[in-house]
Amino acid sequence: MRPTRLSRSLLLLACIGAFAPAHADTVIDNANGYTLNSKNELVRFASLAFDDKGRILAVGGAKEVAAKAKNARHIDVQGKTVLPGLIDAHGHVFGLGEMLTQLDLSTSATLAGAVKAAGEYARANPGQAWLRGRGWNQEIWKLGRFPTAAELDGAVRDRPIWLERVDGHAGWGNSRALQLAGITKDTPDPAGGKIVRDANGNATGVLIDSAQDLVTKVMPEQTEAEARRVLDRSLQQIAKMGLTSVHDAGIDAGNDRLYRDYADNKKLTTRVYGMIGDVGKDFDQLSKKGPLKTYANDMYALRAVKLYSDGALGSRGAALIEPYSDEPKSHGLLFRKSPDIYGLMEKAMRKGYQVNVHAIGDAGNRQILDGYKKLAGSTATGTLRHRMEHAQVVTMEDITRFKEIGIVPSMQPTHATSDMNMAEDRVGFKRIKGAYAWRTFLKQGSKIACGSDFPVESPNPFYGIHAAVTRQDASGKPAGGWYANEAMTLKEAFRCFTLDAAYAGHQEKALGSLETGKWADFIVIDQDLFKMPAMDIHKTVVLQTWVGGQQVFGAK
Repeated sequence: MRPTRLSRSLLLLACIGAFAPAHADTVIDNANGYTLNSKNELVRFASLAFDDKGRILAVGGAKEVAAKAKNARHIDVQGKTVLPGLIDAHGHVFGLGEMLTQLDLSTSATLAGAVKAAGEYARANPGQAWLRGRGWNQEIWKLGRFPTAAELDGAVRDRPIWLERVDGHAGWGNSRALQLAGITKDTPDPAGGKIVRDANGNATGVLIDSAQDLVTKVMPEQTEAEARRVLDRSLQQIAKMGLTSVHDAGIDAGNDRLYRDYADNKKLTTRVYGMIGDVGKDFDQLSKKGPLKTYANDMYALRAVKLYSDGALGSRGAALIEPYSDEPKSHGLLFRKSPDIYGLMEKAMRKGYQVNVHAIGDAGNRQILDGYKKLAGSTATGTLRHRMEHAQVVTMEDITRFKEIGIVPSMQPTHATSDMNMAEDRVGFKRIKGAYAWRTFLKQGSKIACGSDFPVESPNPFYGIHAAVTRQDASGKPAGGWYANEAMTLKEAFRCFTLDAAYAGHQEKALGSLETGKWADFIVIDQDLFKMPAMDIHKTVVLQTWVGGQQVFGAK
């Protein structure tokens, strides 16, 4: 069959390779291009030129761009849609890689299916001393309870197996795992955690939040070779999704070392904005020279800290002011008393770091808002764009405080469509009005930084844009959208995955839009995002991903 013009173009791109030497200038021609500008205007373009360092020279019509890049190579994208590279403002890069290399239970529709998958995984991996996985969700299984170690023993008895819940805030182990962790009837609940027990006080097999540390601390440490394999898998998936920048929400000194090594050796195929996990020994080591604002041509930054206020809604670990509507004896879990977490926040602030705190319940959000109000002024860090990660269930009066104090809500649209099966059961009709309240935040002028929280959710940003615009799942449910009054417009959703996500990382002058002087981070997709039906946005396929003028992914 005779090759088409598009297939010849794709063949040319394949031959160029991910990191082939660039020409002096390159022009992307015949593009159906869209970008935002600093005035929040949606701008159309047909051509995009960038130099050999990956900086944009011109964006606009074919003739005007060609005039500014006279001796360039030209790549014809055959009318395909070109967008700025999308940014995920909250993900877990190594966690994604681990999920891709371990047992994935995210598609398990029943408890029996999950147990069967665990058994099959154990048989397929006879050499693994510890079996690991992630992704189960008892709400989907309609159990009305957590799974048990005894149920998991039916599939795996000879070796320890540890399976994290989809949100990472609970773990499920077999009896062997609990035994190796030394968990008995007399083991107390740790601060900020809970051992789920039966009527006799015996551990049933599920540990919530910090109680998971009882198991994870006895697991073998990850080797550097394993960490590199995990990172490689994650970067491949991220590039395939059209993400050109990711904010990694909680890294340690080992992760930092690998990121710098990958950046130095041009193996880092997405930009990483790192948040140091907590302010312990790793922070003390990494912060000796202060925040790393940029490294290797903006491929890496380490200028933020990630802390936790509470747990997650699905495991009833999110801290609520009033009890859970579906468990009146529980308020969830604040991980630390206010003076303690404020001390951690202040330590990071006084070192000049942006502070980004996980807060899901209304009590967790209020605790941290009070801390920001107290500390941002006294530490002179009010301009650091401190963030609330998730801002998931917030009282209506506290939503206004985000704008007043200057806190960026870092939110994940697919959390709403994943949680809609249980969220109102957890918090009731009144509190749900301040939950996943994107429109309310936008109306008051807050800049929302959008992400996915992968691997809790898929890293596919088009799933997030779809959820933001429709408030529906991929099957179009519920009709009309779940609390559709809080939906975003398409332009707003596009912005929160581009310019506003860049803003949340102090990078809006270099990333987030296709404008002269910025990095040539862009994607080519198979459909026109701004003309296709909103219900189909999640079906969008990324054909090419470019970072700094280098192609890092091409669909085969």
